[in-house]
Order: sequence, then C-alpha cells, then structure tokens
Amino acid sequence: MKNRSTKSIFLDLKKLSKSNNGKQKLSFKFESELLDYHPHFKSFSSQHYKLFEELAHKLNLQDSINDLFNGEIVNKTENRQALHHQYRNNQAASEFDFKKITEPFIKRIKKDGFKNIITFGIGGSYEGPKLLQEFTNKESLKFNYYFVSGPDKDEFNSILKPISDQKNFYIFSSKSLSTDETLACLRWLGKKRNSTNSIVITANIEKAKILGFNENCIVSFPETVGGRYSIWSPISLSAALENNFSKFLKGGLSADKMLLGSTKIDLQYQKFIKILAFSDLWFSNFLNKKNRVVLSYNWKLRSLQSYIQQLEMESLGKKANPKSIFKETGQSIFGGFGSTAQHSYFQLLHQGTAEFCTDIIYSTSTNSPLSSAQAKGQASLLSSDPKGPSHFLEKTNSNSPVNLFHINKLSLEALGFLLATWEHRVFIASCMLQINPFDQYGVAAGKLIAKKFLS
Repeated sequence: MKNRSTKSIFLDLKKLSKSNNGKQKLSFKFESELLDYHPHFKSFSSQHYKLFEELAHKLNLQDSINDLFNGEIVNKTENRQALHHQYRNNQAASEFDFKKITEPFIKRIKKDGFKNIITFGIGGSYEGPKLLQEFTNKESLKFNYYFVSGPDKDEFNSILKPISDQKNFYIFSSKSLSTDETLACLRWLGKKRNSTNSIVITANIEKAKILGFNENCIVSFPETVGGRYSIWSPISLSAALENNFSKFLKGGLSADKMLLGSTKIDLQYQKFIKILAFSDLWFSNFLNKKNRVVLSYNWKLRSLQSYIQQLEMESLGKKANPKSIFKETGQSIFGGFGSTAQHSYFQLLHQGTAEFCTDIIYSTSTNSPLSSAQAKGQASLLSSDPKGPSHFLEKTNSNSPVNLFHINKLSLEALGFLLATWEHRVFIASCMLQINPFDQYGVAAGKLIAKKFLS
C-alpha cells in the first residue's frame, strides 16, 4: 500500500469524477442465505473502490471496527462505548441478555389477561418497536398493539379513548426519561396507570422511581446503548411478547461475525458493506447526489424507511471534520412503501431535475408478486436505459445509482441481518468521514429551544 496523503487520494478521486468515471467496471454481487445484493450503477468502478480502500487503510478503518466490537470508547464526545451490538452476542454479559432481562415482565403481561399493549416513546423508542410489530403482525396475535409518539394530545386521545374501557398494558420507553413527549403521555394517563398495568424501559432508574414506578416495573438498559440503536435492547420488549426475538438477535449476530471474520464469504460481505459506504460518499461528494430514496417493496417493511432515516441522518448528520477530505457528510434520506411511492414522488425521480441515489429492498413472496416485479423493474428503469414504448421512456432520467437488496425469506433473522448490515454501512461511512455517529447534539438543541418557547 502506497504511503500517500489523504489529499493525494482525494485528487485522484477528483480526476475520476471529471473523466469517464473509471474504466474498470465494478463487477460484484453478494449472495447469502438471508440476503442478496446486486449494485445497479455505472459510475462507481473498481478504480473508485481501490482508491477508497487506500483511504480506509490510511484512516485505520479496521482498527475502528475492532474498537467498536471490543468495547473501546468510540463515542468520544460523550466519553462512552457503543455497546448495542452486545445484545446480539450470545456470549455477552448478563446486562445484555435480552431474554433474561425481559422474561419476567413478558410472563407477567401474558398471565394477567391484557388485551391491548400500548407503547409510548419517540425516536428509536418508537421507530424500532413499530417496525418490528408491523413485520411480525399476523392474524393469530393475542394482543392488539398501539404506538403513541406523544407530542400532540389529539394523537393520544385518538388511540387511547376508543380502548379506554378495555384491559390495557402501558409501556413507557425513554432512555433518559427526560423526553417531553413521553412524559406528557405519562401525565395524561394519570391514575389509569398503576404498578400492575405498566412498566418503564429506561437507563435512568432513579428518575423512574421519582416518577412513581416501583422497582418491579422498571426494565433497565445501559447508557452505552443509543436510542437509534436500541431496537436490539429491551426497548423492543413488545415485539418479544408473541415472537421468538432470539431469531432477530441471531440475524444481527450473523452480520457482526461476517464483518469480523476471515472466510471467503466473510470477505465478500466486508467488500459488500464497503461498496455501500464508499459509493454513498462518492455519489454525495463528487457527483452531487446528496439525496437517497429508500423504497421497500413489501408491506411488512412499510416503515423501514423511517427507521433507516433516523439511523442514518441522526448518525451522519454532522458537520464535516476539518481534517477530512470530504465536505459532504450524510445524505438526505426519504422514501417509503414502493408501490405507494409510484403514485407520489416517482414522477420527480424519473423526469425531475433532482440528483439522487436509490436503495430498493424487496422479497420474493407469493403474497406480493406485483411488488417484486415493481422492485426489479424500478431498479432497471432508474439505473439504466430500459427498452420499452418510446413515448414513455425516451425522457426518463435513468441516471440513479441503485442498490438492490433481496431478502430471501421474510423472517426475523433476515430482518436482523439487514438492520445490522445497515448499521455497519453507517459506521464505516462515519469512520471514512472522521465523525462521531453516536451523538446527536442537534436533536438536543431542538428540544432546548422548544422549552424556551414553552416558557
């Protein structure tokens, strides 16, 4: 490996952006039991990948990955480890044993004949459990599940009033227990909440006691687990009531092992993750593609975009590091359920002037053959010049780089693998950008200014 400066690598990348974007075509695909990946883009070649790999070596990327999984302090601004991945590790300490922590509460809820499970939370405490519940929803469920984010009492009343005379169990989810939206719901619920029909999931045990929760109503998790990474933690307790949550954790663990492994398939996986992260930086910093649309073509994954939006934009939405060669950090993420999106913003994607990239996630399902066909069709249409009726296609942009993800079987294990993979993508991008993906001072600033106006 040449001992070159990061500036020298940047200049070589800039030359490629002004030329034909690389002569050596990137020919790559990743296929595993859980997930297949096929890139659909022309403007990121093996030459680009080689230069990014050189930069990664210069920035000690592998050391950063090892530090994360070895429990080193990687959240420098808050002087913390980032240990959310420990829930996926079946050899982890007892404080990360999901089953051991949640089982007493799950047994209690099942035993007492509740009809409705209402979760109060916002951010990761809302997006994660909601995504899991939608993914696992089936007709045979014993409970009805509701999610309340809390800032508007109309939301609270619209969900709680129709079921107020039923037997409800209330779950309050907040890492710090300083989240105004969740505390407002606690006040609004008032005397309807008691020690037999509610729990709080938090890292702030003392605050929970001050708010009136008994010790047997408090489910704890560590400060080292960030909100947007808390889907692996007891925050997702509601999803474990009627599902084998260990399968979800197992899928995440599979992705972790492949990221750290040395077998042929492990090395393929590592290249797959790097292609995702490196190409995101390439398209954003050199080709002016600062937006990325995330489209899921399966109804069970209809909220995936919202989950990914928080994961990426809260992690990578930081100022550029003055030492970095990159001036653009995270991309703007939008998207949704693909079939619906075709009738909302696809006109802009196909014939508008905006520059963007695309992630498409789909599964081959007997319940959704049309959705699968739409996913593959859009990947082709957005990324290349398709053949078809000229009066429709002659003015189609066909300039969007597309990452096409195929989930081989819609299972909790596959979802765990996908979400852990996305975390790896974000972490590697943050290392290349030389920013901290584990803090969110911008979010805190918004909350502080809101309190000022309230007062």
